[in-house]
Amino acid sequence: MSTKDQKEPARVNQSWGGRFSEQTDAFVEAFTASVEFDQRMYKQDIEGSRVHARMLNKVVVLSDDDLSAILKGLDQVEQEIAAGEFEWSVASEDVHMNIEARLTEIIGDAGKRLHTGRSRNDQVATDIRLYLREQTGYVISEAKRLQQGLLALAEKEADTIMPGFTHLQVAQPVTFGHHMLAWFEMIARDVSRYEDCRERMNMCPLGAAALAGTSYPIDRDFTAEELGFSAPTANSLDAVSDRDFAIEFCSASAMLMTHLSRMSEELVIWSSAQFNFIDLPDRFCTGSSIMPQKKNPDVPELVRGKTGRVNGNLVSLLTLMKSQPLAYNKDNQEDKEPLFDTLDTVLGSLRAFADMVPAIECRRANMYAAAKQGFSTATDLADYLVRKGLPFRDAHEVVGSAVAVALEKELDLSELSLEELQGFSTMISEDVFEVLTLEGSVAARNHIGGTAPAQVRRAVAEASKRI
Repeated sequence: MSTKDQKEPARVNQSWGGRFSEQTDAFVEAFTASVEFDQRMYKQDIEGSRVHARMLNKVVVLSDDDLSAILKGLDQVEQEIAAGEFEWSVASEDVHMNIEARLTEIIGDAGKRLHTGRSRNDQVATDIRLYLREQTGYVISEAKRLQQGLLALAEKEADTIMPGFTHLQVAQPVTFGHHMLAWFEMIARDVSRYEDCRERMNMCPLGAAALAGTSYPIDRDFTAEELGFSAPTANSLDAVSDRDFAIEFCSASAMLMTHLSRMSEELVIWSSAQFNFIDLPDRFCTGSSIMPQKKNPDVPELVRGKTGRVNGNLVSLLTLMKSQPLAYNKDNQEDKEPLFDTLDTVLGSLRAFADMVPAIECRRANMYAAAKQGFSTATDLADYLVRKGLPFRDAHEVVGSAVAVALEKELDLSELSLEELQGFSTMISEDVFEVLTLEGSVAARNHIGGTAPAQVRRAVAEASKRI
């Protein structure tokens, strides 16, 4: 047979192509590749490879010369990527094989020995944990920066009276500082969830190999310690297939975004002309292309909208994992895009809020006037009568009658005369007006968790210690 007649060998991926007799379809190659989105983990992949190589040398599987070449080559690869000089290839599928292929180009056969005793299955599981562990730290830092902004605003507005709402109806007067502390507590729980999540993700899968471990005499404790993990994972099957940590991160993020969305809703309402409680800085708002008078609260609105995509990402990951048998499956490639999108969305939302919240300006007179509407001190009058000895249910009925008369006269309870109030109960005396004022109402809630200005300042001081 002449050279012309000989069939040219198929070009296949060199990391796994030995068993294959034909080239991967170009569309399938692009369809199955993940390098476009997993390249963001290049630092973690390179650091994992450095530690893996040192471990192989420690257990005398890799020579000193090969180790030296691998470490120098990895340094060069990292520099090329950081400088934007690295050529990412879809043909190499993912961040792992792109780096290994370039390493082998630089140092030759020593680069091919780096993968001894590991699989891309435990490699990617390690990379994601390393990357997410680092990024979770950034999320926590931004959340705490938002908390600091909330505390600063709470202290500044500790005496600012506003209506407190239930069913979006005026209920009782509170202080704006007290309201900001409620937001602070929401974010504090979110921070706690992220810290718990980070602790559970901090287990090292490296050494689990494809699914069953490896026959090489590896030292998994060394690898885990060098990479800053708490310990190696306990089961190789679980190690390569577990994505609980990604789901848990997305769950914590969905909760956080729900809190930011609730805050956004209030900021949108409060900044409207109908409420006019606050003014958002111009740099966080936009105008209208047709209505020159408009100032739109775009940042809160966008954060409120982004909550939906984070919730969707959580459902996506839960659905991804719900039917997977042990151990690794190609489905797991789909874990990264929703995870990375959630991470980017949360970090962006937190940064926007952390910058915006301390710059919120309160329109105190409008808040105060609104708090005088809706008989917000009615409960204070009922409590006053109870302290005088009237059963609460009877006091409730008395105050209801007083409210009915005030409504008819278009007056607030505090604007009724003493004689009029005494017509509802002889237990009422001149000191009743101390509790019917807005200031008297908020000051009376002088206990832990209460809205009294003194308690707001105490709570700010205590909360500052927590962060």
